[in-house]
Formats: sequence, structure tokens, C-alpha cells
Amino acid sequence: MAAPIPAEELRAAVEPVRAWLAGAAEQPPRSVVGAAVKTSARWLAQQVPGRSVELRVPPHVAVQCVEGPRHTRGTPPNVVETDAATWLRLATGQLTWDDAVGQGTVAASGNRADLSAHVPLLPLRR
Repeated sequence: MAAPIPAEELRAAVEPVRAWLAGAAEQPPRSVVGAAVKTSARWLAQQVPGRSVELRVPPHVAVQCVEGPRHTRGTPPNVVETDAATWLRLATGQLTWDDAVGQGTVAASGNRADLSAHVPLLPLRR
């Protein structure tokens, strides 16, 4: 198991993408976006441990989170999939869960695939 991610590390990983997410800057290099996505998704999995929901942000990361029935093979019954910008906007509070689902930028399948209670990530709220 990986070492816990401190809130300061989470904030440091996401800070370089904030201007881009707000539409005030060009997209940062893929490595910078990837670090923000991976760190924030892993932080969510650390805060909401479990194996009943799989959060996928291709091509950067897939993590399992949320307590409940565990899946062991194939596609999990509860999947949340989105792109990097949408995930980071959810994580930082720039986009609500309902708006993202309504706009079709988040695909959530399964009766547990609702992360609205877990986003934005508390250390990233402004």
C-alpha cells in the first residue's frame, strides 16, 4: 500500500493547473496534468477507501474507492469515467457533480457511482 498523500502534496500537485481549469492559461504539459489527476484521484481513494466504485480518468489513472461490495473480475458494476479537466474541476469545486453528469462530461454507471458527497476534495476548496 502506498504512503498516505498529505493535503499539502495534493494542493501542490493541483496548483499548477488551476489557471488552465479557469480558462486563464494554456493547458500545462501532460506530465503536469497527469500529476494533478493521479494525486487527486489517489487522494480521493485514500479518503473514501473501498472497492465498490472505480474512478477512471484515462489515460492518467484508475482507482477504486467507496465502501461496499467488491468486484473481482471484469468491468466493475460501479464506474465513474471522465476526462482530466472535468475531474480536476470536480476535485477543485469549479464544477458540481450534477452539472458534470447533466452535461455528459461524467459517465457514471451503477447504483453506487455517485461521488457527489466526495467532491470537491476538501483541501482543494477555495
